[in-house]
Amino acid sequence: MTFIYKSTLLLLLSVLLSSCSSLNCTPLERFIGADVNLINLGDKIADELINSAMPPLMPRHPEEAVLTSTFVDIDNFETTSTFGRLLQNHVGARLVQQGYTVKEVNLRNTMKIRPTDGETILSRDLSQISPDQPVQAVMLGTYSLNNRILYITAKLVNPSNRNIIAARSYRLCMDDNLLAMFGLQRYQQDPNGIDPPRGSLIDDIFY
Repeated sequence: MTFIYKSTLLLLLSVLLSSCSSLNCTPLERFIGADVNLINLGDKIADELINSAMPPLMPRHPEEAVLTSTFVDIDNFETTSTFGRLLQNHVGARLVQQGYTVKEVNLRNTMKIRPTDGETILSRDLSQISPDQPVQAVMLGTYSLNNRILYITAKLVNPSNRNIIAARSYRLCMDDNLLAMFGLQRYQQDPNGIDPPRGSLIDDIFY
Protein backbone atom coordinates (compact mmCIF):
# COMPACT_ATOMS: atom_id res chain seq x y z
CA MET A 1 0.00 0.00 0.00
CA THR A 2 2.88 2.32 0.78
CA PHE A 3 4.14 1.95 -2.80
CA ILE A 4 0.70 2.90 -4.14
CA TYR A 5 0.54 5.99 -1.92
CA LYS A 6 4.03 7.07 -2.99
CA SER A 7 3.18 6.56 -6.65
CA THR A 8 -0.01 8.59 -6.29
CA LEU A 9 1.83 11.41 -4.54
CA LEU A 10 4.53 11.46 -7.23
CA LEU A 11 1.85 11.62 -9.92
CA LEU A 12 0.06 14.49 -8.22
CA LEU A 13 3.33 16.33 -7.69
CA SER A 14 4.30 15.97 -11.34
CA VAL A 15 0.94 17.45 -12.36
CA LEU A 16 1.34 20.36 -9.97
CA LEU A 17 4.90 21.08 -11.10
CA SER A 18 3.89 21.49 -14.73
CA SER A 19 0.93 23.50 -15.93
CA CYS A 20 -1.15 21.79 -18.60
CA SER A 21 -3.31 23.32 -21.32
CA SER A 22 -5.35 20.09 -21.50
CA LEU A 23 -6.87 21.12 -18.18
CA ASN A 24 -8.24 24.36 -19.61
CA CYS A 25 -12.05 24.54 -19.66
CA THR A 26 -12.12 22.43 -16.51
CA PRO A 27 -12.40 23.48 -12.85
CA LEU A 28 -8.63 22.92 -12.54
CA GLU A 29 -7.87 25.57 -15.15
CA ARG A 30 -7.58 28.39 -12.64
CA PHE A 31 -4.93 26.46 -10.70
CA ILE A 32 -2.77 24.56 -13.21
CA GLY A 33 -4.14 25.53 -16.61
CA ALA A 34 -1.77 26.95 -19.21
CA ASP A 35 -1.65 28.73 -22.54
CA VAL A 36 -1.55 26.49 -25.62
CA ASN A 37 1.96 26.21 -27.05
CA LEU A 38 1.50 26.51 -30.81
CA ILE A 39 5.05 25.41 -31.55
CA ASN A 40 4.48 22.16 -29.68
CA LEU A 41 1.13 21.74 -31.42
CA GLY A 42 2.73 22.23 -34.84
CA ASP A 43 5.41 19.67 -33.98
CA LYS A 44 2.79 17.19 -32.82
CA ILE A 45 0.69 17.59 -35.96
CA ALA A 46 3.69 17.16 -38.25
CA ASP A 47 5.05 14.14 -36.38
CA GLU A 48 1.68 12.38 -36.25
CA LEU A 49 0.98 13.00 -39.93
CA ILE A 50 4.43 11.67 -40.86
CA ASN A 51 4.08 8.58 -38.66
CA SER A 52 0.63 7.68 -39.96
CA ALA A 53 1.13 8.45 -43.67
CA MET A 54 0.34 5.54 -45.99
CA PRO A 55 2.16 5.28 -48.28
CA PRO A 56 4.94 6.77 -46.16
CA LEU A 57 6.54 10.07 -47.07
CA MET A 58 10.13 9.95 -48.30
CA PRO A 59 12.53 12.11 -46.26
CA ARG A 60 15.74 13.53 -47.70
CA HIS A 61 14.42 13.59 -51.26
CA PRO A 62 14.86 17.23 -52.35
CA GLU A 63 13.22 16.47 -55.67
CA GLU A 64 10.02 15.30 -53.93
CA ALA A 65 8.78 18.28 -51.93
CA VAL A 66 5.99 18.63 -49.41
CA LEU A 67 3.78 21.71 -49.69
CA THR A 68 2.01 23.28 -46.74
CA SER A 69 -1.14 25.38 -46.95
CA THR A 70 -2.67 27.76 -44.46
CA PHE A 71 -5.23 26.33 -42.03
CA VAL A 72 -8.62 27.75 -43.01
CA ASP A 73 -12.12 28.12 -41.60
CA ILE A 74 -14.06 24.95 -42.32
CA ASP A 75 -17.15 27.01 -43.17
CA ASN A 76 -15.31 29.24 -45.63
CA PHE A 77 -12.17 27.99 -47.33
CA GLU A 78 -11.33 31.56 -48.35
CA THR A 79 -11.02 32.68 -44.72
CA THR A 80 -8.10 32.19 -42.36
CA SER A 81 -6.52 33.97 -39.39
CA THR A 82 -3.26 34.66 -37.59
CA PHE A 83 -3.72 31.25 -35.98
CA GLY A 84 -4.03 29.53 -39.35
CA ARG A 85 -0.90 31.19 -40.72
CA LEU A 86 1.18 30.55 -37.60
CA LEU A 87 0.19 26.90 -37.38
CA GLN A 88 1.12 26.39 -41.05
CA ASN A 89 4.58 27.84 -40.36
CA HIS A 90 5.14 25.67 -37.28
CA VAL A 91 4.08 22.48 -39.08
CA GLY A 92 6.31 23.36 -42.04
CA ALA A 93 9.28 24.04 -39.77
CA ARG A 94 8.87 20.66 -38.11
CA LEU A 95 8.69 18.90 -41.48
CA VAL A 96 12.02 20.50 -42.41
CA GLN A 97 13.53 19.41 -39.08
CA GLN A 98 12.44 15.86 -39.85
CA GLY A 99 14.29 15.87 -43.15
CA TYR A 100 11.55 16.73 -45.65
CA THR A 101 11.86 19.34 -48.37
CA VAL A 102 9.24 22.04 -47.85
CA LYS A 103 9.00 24.62 -50.62
CA GLU A 104 8.01 28.21 -50.20
CA VAL A 105 4.78 28.46 -52.15
CA ASN A 106 4.95 30.86 -55.06
CA LEU A 107 3.30 28.70 -57.70
CA ARG A 108 0.71 29.82 -60.20
CA ASN A 109 -2.44 27.79 -60.85
CA THR A 110 -2.04 25.99 -57.55
CA MET A 111 -2.63 27.89 -54.35
CA LYS A 112 -4.44 31.17 -53.99
CA ILE A 113 -2.00 33.59 -52.40
CA ARG A 114 -3.23 36.67 -50.58
CA PRO A 115 -0.95 38.89 -48.48
CA THR A 116 -3.46 39.01 -45.62
CA ASP A 117 -4.62 35.39 -45.77
CA GLY A 118 -1.75 33.08 -46.70
CA GLU A 119 -1.66 30.19 -49.13
CA THR A 120 -4.92 28.28 -49.41
CA ILE A 121 -5.60 25.30 -51.62
CA LEU A 122 -8.79 23.62 -50.39
CA SER A 123 -10.99 25.39 -52.93
CA ARG A 124 -8.67 24.54 -55.81
CA ASP A 125 -7.96 21.42 -57.89
CA LEU A 126 -5.00 19.65 -56.29
CA SER A 127 -4.10 18.05 -59.64
CA GLN A 128 -3.14 21.47 -61.00
CA ILE A 129 0.14 21.60 -59.07
CA SER A 130 2.90 22.45 -61.51
CA PRO A 131 4.50 19.27 -62.96
CA ASP A 132 7.98 20.87 -63.01
CA GLN A 133 7.97 20.80 -59.21
CA PRO A 134 7.17 17.22 -58.13
CA VAL A 135 5.21 17.10 -54.89
CA GLN A 136 4.78 13.97 -52.82
CA ALA A 137 2.13 15.45 -50.54
CA VAL A 138 0.27 18.61 -49.60
CA MET A 139 -0.45 19.40 -45.96
CA LEU A 140 -3.77 21.16 -45.54
CA GLY A 141 -5.95 21.86 -42.55
CA THR A 142 -9.21 23.30 -41.32
CA TYR A 143 -10.48 24.64 -38.01
CA SER A 144 -13.86 25.32 -36.46
CA LEU A 145 -14.70 27.51 -33.45
CA ASN A 146 -17.40 26.74 -30.92
CA ASN A 147 -17.27 29.15 -27.98
CA ARG A 148 -13.83 28.48 -26.45
CA ILE A 149 -13.41 25.12 -28.18
CA LEU A 150 -11.32 24.93 -31.34
CA TYR A 151 -11.54 21.83 -33.53
CA ILE A 152 -8.62 21.27 -35.90
CA THR A 153 -8.17 18.73 -38.68
CA ALA A 154 -4.89 18.28 -40.56
CA LYS A 155 -4.36 16.09 -43.62
CA LEU A 156 -1.67 14.97 -46.00
CA VAL A 157 -3.05 14.64 -49.52
CA ASN A 158 -1.50 13.07 -52.61
CA PRO A 159 -2.00 15.81 -55.24
CA SER A 160 -1.95 13.44 -58.20
CA ASN A 161 -4.99 11.38 -57.15
CA ARG A 162 -6.39 13.44 -54.21
CA ASN A 163 -6.07 10.47 -51.86
CA ILE A 164 -5.78 11.37 -48.19
CA ILE A 165 -2.68 9.54 -46.97
CA ALA A 166 -2.82 10.79 -43.37
CA ALA A 167 -5.30 12.69 -41.20
CA ARG A 168 -5.42 13.81 -37.58
CA SER A 169 -7.97 15.74 -35.53
CA TYR A 170 -7.49 17.84 -32.39
CA ARG A 171 -9.65 19.61 -29.83
CA LEU A 172 -8.29 22.64 -27.97
CA CYS A 173 -9.68 24.90 -25.29
CA MET A 174 -8.76 28.39 -26.47
CA ASP A 175 -6.84 30.60 -24.08
CA ASP A 176 -6.80 34.39 -24.31
CA ASN A 177 -3.84 34.41 -26.71
CA LEU A 178 -5.57 32.08 -29.15
CA LEU A 179 -8.80 34.06 -28.95
CA ALA A 180 -6.87 37.23 -29.79
CA MET A 181 -5.54 35.59 -32.96
CA PHE A 182 -9.14 35.44 -34.17
CA GLY A 183 -9.91 38.97 -33.00
CA LEU A 184 -11.97 37.60 -30.10
CA GLN A 185 -11.92 37.89 -26.35
CA ARG A 186 -13.68 36.23 -23.48
CA TYR A 187 -16.69 37.64 -21.74
CA GLN A 188 -15.73 39.41 -18.52
CA GLN A 189 -17.66 36.68 -16.73
CA ASP A 190 -16.92 33.27 -18.21
CA PRO A 191 -20.26 31.46 -18.69
CA ASN A 192 -18.74 28.32 -17.21
CA GLY A 193 -17.40 30.14 -14.17
CA ILE A 194 -13.84 29.27 -15.14
CA ASP A 195 -11.11 31.89 -14.85
CA PRO A 196 -8.43 32.18 -17.54
CA PRO A 197 -5.24 30.14 -17.03
CA ARG A 198 -2.74 31.96 -14.82
CA GLY A 199 0.24 29.64 -15.19
CA SER A 200 1.50 27.08 -12.72
CA LEU A 201 0.41 27.30 -9.09
CA ILE A 202 3.91 26.25 -8.08
CA ASP A 203 5.34 29.19 -10.05
CA ASP A 204 2.98 31.54 -8.18
CA ILE A 205 4.26 30.23 -4.86
CA PHE A 206 8.01 30.22 -5.53
CA TYR A 207 8.53 33.03 -8.06
